[in-house]
Amino acid sequence: MKTSRREFLKKSAIATTGIYFGANSIGAKSYANIVGANDRVRVGVIGFSDRFKNSLLPAFLNHYKELNFDIVGVSDIWKIRREEGQAYLKEKFQHEISAYRNNDELYAAKGIDAVMISTSDFQHALHAIEAINANCDLYVEKPFAETMDDNRAAFKAIKGSNKIFQVGSQRRSGSNYHSAAEFIQRGKFGPITMVELTWNVNQPGRWRRPELVARMKEEDTDWKRFLLNRPFESFDARKHLEYRLFWPYSSGMPGQWMSHQIDTVHWFSGLKHPRSVVANGGVYVWKDGRQNWDTTTAVFEYGPESDPSSGFQVTFASRMHNGDDRPTEIYYSNGGELNLITNKVTPSGGLTEQFASAMKMKPNLLPEADLAVKNDKVVASANTGGDVLTSNHVRNWMECVRSRKEAHAPVEAGYAHAVACIMTNAAVRTGAKATFDETTQEVMANGKVFKY
Repeated sequence: MKTSRREFLKKSAIATTGIYFGANSIGAKSYANIVGANDRVRVGVIGFSDRFKNSLLPAFLNHYKELNFDIVGVSDIWKIRREEGQAYLKEKFQHEISAYRNNDELYAAKGIDAVMISTSDFQHALHAIEAINANCDLYVEKPFAETMDDNRAAFKAIKGSNKIFQVGSQRRSGSNYHSAAEFIQRGKFGPITMVELTWNVNQPGRWRRPELVARMKEEDTDWKRFLLNRPFESFDARKHLEYRLFWPYSSGMPGQWMSHQIDTVHWFSGLKHPRSVVANGGVYVWKDGRQNWDTTTAVFEYGPESDPSSGFQVTFASRMHNGDDRPTEIYYSNGGELNLITNKVTPSGGLTEQFASAMKMKPNLLPEADLAVKNDKVVASANTGGDVLTSNHVRNWMECVRSRKEAHAPVEAGYAHAVACIMTNAAVRTGAKATFDETTQEVMANGKVFKY
């Protein structure tokens, strides 16, 4: 029986990626969807945002020719951004780009294999569900979700599909973070006793878009589509374009910054969510009508559900004033520290041999070690310009679209960081200690399910 060239290439691609059928195989359903080596993957852009234009697109451009990907369409509900995106992408790719007023139009065109979603924070989960329903692979910016209803719904849709998913937690594509995960998970570090996370910037214009706000007219956008499942309110260009400053469109610091750092806690420790969260802060500096805090401190307790007597504390502190743009991530054990800024493991602060001997304890000072790292440096600026971590992360997704292997940041990672962010937001909004009900998968505060 003759084999078509397309089928031959498809089977060859499978063979070279080492995919096989058996107990650990990807399954016949996924096999049928593997893209042949000669098939161009057609990508649609969902939201021509600053994040897409200045970070995701440069990363995509690093790899698209080699991996035979292409961007063919852009969907944006705002006329100005839609037209800007169409012209900009046409210039970059040197071919026509289709522009769509909304995602329904984009998917109805039937010319898209995968999408990259970088819309407003609260829209990510809902736009992910749309992509799954349209049978598309998807790269989705973080935070994955801002409410548990959206979090559960998107998780269910993605897990019930055979589509390749990557959430934009780019630390999961950094060699130093992989080295740190291995060091801790192999027991070399000892039990985690404390984690300190900070993210401080001094950027008065961060999350503000006054010039764009002045240009937005209600008739040029689709305000109802913007709101999706959020409570109706009258059109507000600031909330449309400066959504990171306003709840329920964004949690602000938790969803934007903490989601990255708390994800490493889940990854390294194997724990799915905090036991509890308390938070304090406020709008102390930027009195510009924002609702989301410009200064936040959150304190978490983590530990196994099976052993309430064991665990560790995590602190997240963030301010949008007097900051040096250098996020800090330091893990402590009783033997020393693992520092993801210096990328070193040291015995700093560990139990000394002299004290251990006096207390008849065994010393457990950590040996000094370098975490494998080349240029995998975290870039905390708003527009990262295709930094190494983001470039690695986008490439990993593209490679997985071809191989059908699980990406570095699967839906479980997105679900888990969303739980932690929603718990933090619940503590911020209510002033209460937030907890998580494992049975109902709900965030609780003051004995009630947290919604808005």
